[in-house]
Amino acid sequence: MSSDPVHPGSDARARASRPVLASAAALDAALVLAFSVLGRRSHAEALTIAGIWETAWPFLAGLAISWLAALVWRRPTAVLRAGVPVWIGTVALGLLLRVLFTPGGAALPFVLVATGTLGIMLLGWRVIAAVLVRLRRR
Repeated sequence: MSSDPVHPGSDARARASRPVLASAAALDAALVLAFSVLGRRSHAEALTIAGIWETAWPFLAGLAISWLAALVWRRPTAVLRAGVPVWIGTVALGLLLRVLFTPGGAALPFVLVATGTLGIMLLGWRVIAAVLVRLRRR
């Protein structure tokens, strides 16, 4: 049995519905893109498609790898089983790829901002979803 508030009583073999899965993946990707746009904007960098892509791709790759590694498709809305691994993986892999393959660095302030912002974004919507599901059950 699971303590997943969005999918109570589900076990490890359970799968999320396709609309939930697609929505969760799209929302995670949109939030990573939003993080990239906000970062570029705060540093007065051009908001071109190429510029946004240059900033976003390492974190989008980290997001995709994290989804696969954490088996997120089983319960993509779960805060602990999906959200935390997705957040940590997206940040860690995104920063690694950024340092290795882009001109962007990983200065400590950027690491802290990326960790905090992506944590709020990637965990935040899952917490809100869990609260809404609990409220609906009352």
